[in-house]
Amino acid sequence: MYKVLTLNNIAVAGLRRLPRERYEVASDMASPDAIILRSHNMHDMDIPASVAAIGRAGAGTNNIPVEAMSKRGVPVFNAPGANANAVKELAIAGLLIGARNICAASDYVKALSETGDALNKKVEAGKKQFVGFELPGRTLGVIGLGAIGVEVANAALSLGMKVVGFDPKMTVRNAWQLSSGVQMAETLDQLFQHADAVTCHVPLVDATKGMVNSARLSLMNNGGVLVNFARGGVCDNVSVLAALDSGRLHAYVCDFPTPELIAHPKVVALPHLGASTNEAEENCAVMVAENVKDYLENGNIRFSVNFPDCRLPRAQAHRITIANANVPNMVGQISTCLAEAGLNIEDLLNKSQGELAYTIVDVNGEVSEETMSRLRSIEGVLALRNLGEPVT
Repeated sequence: MYKVLTLNNIAVAGLRRLPRERYEVASDMASPDAIILRSHNMHDMDIPASVAAIGRAGAGTNNIPVEAMSKRGVPVFNAPGANANAVKELAIAGLLIGARNICAASDYVKALSETGDALNKKVEAGKKQFVGFELPGRTLGVIGLGAIGVEVANAALSLGMKVVGFDPKMTVRNAWQLSSGVQMAETLDQLFQHADAVTCHVPLVDATKGMVNSARLSLMNNGGVLVNFARGGVCDNVSVLAALDSGRLHAYVCDFPTPELIAHPKVVALPHLGASTNEAEENCAVMVAENVKDYLENGNIRFSVNFPDCRLPRAQAHRITIANANVPNMVGQISTCLAEAGLNIEDLLNKSQGELAYTIVDVNGEVSEETMSRLRSIEGVLALRNLGEPVT
C-alpha cells in the first residue's frame, strides 16, 4: 500500500487515478511515500525521510525546495502544459483588457448613479476617456515559448497580430507546435525593440528575475501593454510603474497584486487566476497523479523538474532504481555489485541531467537486502528503491 499526502485540495479526477486498493490518500498522515500539492509552501516544512516523490499539480515549483530534494534523490514532478489553455485564454484577455481599457471603463459605469437621459449623457461623455487600440497589425513579444507561450503566440497570430518570440531553450516538441508565422528574436532586447505588447511565460529563476526592467521597457514602442501571468518577480514593479507614469506603457495586466500595483490606475491586477478553471485543475491533477503513480510503481520518470525523463517498459523482472550523482563509472559499479550477487541484468536505462543521473535496472531475480545495502554504500548514490516484480 502506497501512502500519498495531499497538502491542498486536489481535483477528484486526479485522485481517482490512484486506486484505493493500492493507495491511501489523506491530508494528514505519517511517513508518506509521496506528496501531491498545488500552492502549499513546503520551504519551511519538515519533509519526512519516507518521501520518494513530490508532485505539483501545476507548472511552477517555486513553493517546493527542489534543490534540497535533489540532494535526497527525490524527483519533483509538475504538470507542464496541463493548464496551457487556461493561461492562454487569460493572457489573450489581458491583451484585450489593456488595449481597450475595459476594467477602467467598467469601473466608471459602476460608479454612475444617474438614470434615464442623464445616465445616457454620462455614458456618452465618459467613453472618450477610455479610447483604446485594436490588436491586428500590432506586434506582440512572447517571452518563453513553452506549452503556454506557444499557444499564446499562435492565438495572437489568429487575431491578426505580428508575433515575435524569444526562448533560447525551446524544445523540439514545442517548436513543431509553433506557427511558422512567429518570428524569433535573438535577444530579449531585440524582442522589446519590436513590441507593441509583451507577454511573459517563463518560470521564476535567477536568470528570469527582473528580466522585464526599465532598460528593456524603454525599448518598447510608446503606449504598449505588458501582460504577466507567469510569476510576479519576472517583472520589476518599480520599473513597470515608472513606465506607466511616463506613458511608455499604456497598461499592465498581471496575476500578482502588490499594494503599489493595486493603487495604480493603469494596472489591472487579478488574484492569481491563471490556471483557475475547473478544466485546468483537473488536467493538472490527472497528469501529476499519473506520473507520481508510475514513479512509485515502476520507477519511471516523466515531467520532473530536477531529474531526466527516464522510462523503461516493465517486463516480468525484478526492478531497482538508483538516483545518483552524475559521476564516472556509476553504472559500472552498479553492474559489478549485481553480478557479484549472482544477478543477471535483463534491461538497463541510465539518463543524466546536469549533476544528477537516474538508473533503472531490471534483473532476473530478487534483490536481497544485503545487495541493496552494498548498492547504497556506493559513493554518489542518493536514493535507492527496490520495486520487486511488477504489480499485476
